[in-house]
Amino acid sequence: MVTQYKNLINGEMVEAGGWMDVVNPANEVVIGQVPTCGKDELDSAVAAARAAFKTWSKTPIEERRAAIMAISGAIKKNGDELFRLLTSEQGKPHQQAQQEIFGAAAIAAAQSTLTLEDEINEDSEQRLSRTRRVPVGVVGGIVPWNFPVMMAIQKIVPAMLSGCTIVLKPSPFTPLTTLRIAELIADKVPAGVVNIITGEDDLGPMITAHPDIDKITFTGSTATGKRIMEGASADLKRITLELGGNDASIVLPDANVEKVAEQLFWSSFGNAGQICIAAKRVYIHEDIYDDLSAAIAEYAKTVKVGDGSEQGTGVGPVQNKKQYERVLELIQDAKDNGYKFLVGGDTDPSGSGYYVPITIVDNPPEDARIVAEEQFGPVMPLMKFSSEDEAIQRANDSEYGLAGAVWTADPDKGVEIAEQLETGTVWVNEFLHLSPFAPFGGHKQSGFGAEYGKEGLLEFTYPQVITVKKDNVPA
Repeated sequence: MVTQYKNLINGEMVEAGGWMDVVNPANEVVIGQVPTCGKDELDSAVAAARAAFKTWSKTPIEERRAAIMAISGAIKKNGDELFRLLTSEQGKPHQQAQQEIFGAAAIAAAQSTLTLEDEINEDSEQRLSRTRRVPVGVVGGIVPWNFPVMMAIQKIVPAMLSGCTIVLKPSPFTPLTTLRIAELIADKVPAGVVNIITGEDDLGPMITAHPDIDKITFTGSTATGKRIMEGASADLKRITLELGGNDASIVLPDANVEKVAEQLFWSSFGNAGQICIAAKRVYIHEDIYDDLSAAIAEYAKTVKVGDGSEQGTGVGPVQNKKQYERVLELIQDAKDNGYKFLVGGDTDPSGSGYYVPITIVDNPPEDARIVAEEQFGPVMPLMKFSSEDEAIQRANDSEYGLAGAVWTADPDKGVEIAEQLETGTVWVNEFLHLSPFAPFGGHKQSGFGAEYGKEGLLEFTYPQVITVKKDNVPA
């Protein structure tokens, strides 16, 4: 019998009028059902959040921290159950699922330590002026399917810590682990502070347009982000958008080929390439291109593609059929244009499961779709460059600006190049590292606003300036 998971509304686990199937991308078998929520359920969740906001916004921050730590503790305590459930619905190998689950618990705990102090603008004989931060209100959070638990936590935690309440919508492809966490925390958070509801694609626009939601925080595609901006403009909702990326890595000629090859592979192929900040374009200096491309290809041949629940799997399936078909389309386009494949390129969509072989394309042109578009799958294009200026220009020639990396034996040179890249995050000699204390956000069409760090917390607040005239007190 398929397990049915309930939604969290006003502290209670509840059903809705219908059910949606959730499938395992490794075998396309239905593994769970979740409620199909519409306007009525959304209205109930928003009303609960609005009512809870009156009290929660005035709750001392120490108590808010304690509730967040209770969420962190529940995730960590039940981590073994949760990471297996995550693999079954998302597809990522167990080790990567463990990293997401226990990483989410750790990030929640770390972010709970952030503070919101008043800032003194003026303290003179004439007046005292200070800026305080007040919570925005009810937040609508919309979460993608690639890191469903991590993305949920990075919306729930700053909302709670700032004094906001939240209505969260998981992706219909990966709602199970989030709803299981909802069940675990239902009695650990005051009713209405955190509400988690599931639904089809039409639920997202309902959240964006809801008149009693004050802010939208969204992670997903740039195309959807633009629609959210349009929908939120009707009543000037505050928005934070973490959108697509076509992230470039630049490998300088002094890089250690043996040391860098494995790291570059995982910077592209972790979570089957379904990471917004994965290396999606890799520029390698011509002096080491042949050696490094060969080393990456040889390493790729040692990595097992398969069911994430099987021992030894390094790359799991693509999460859903629509994305699977898009990745196959990009590979076919590369074939049709005669590009050379160092690894992979042979696809067989006839079997069960959304498996794409690890695919590495050898020096395609800049206008190739496999280079110009965000692949979001286990596909890596490698390209040659001859000068630093050329590499920087090519890396910046994108509508996106989320993240990038520079690989070199000279960290100072790496920083010099990093400062010329038009992205929100740049790593030198590492990849995919995000700190709960450092802001994360995109430039250009990769979105705006920030998550993580003090800047991310401030996204959930308004500044309010209070000025007192000291020498004008009535007798």
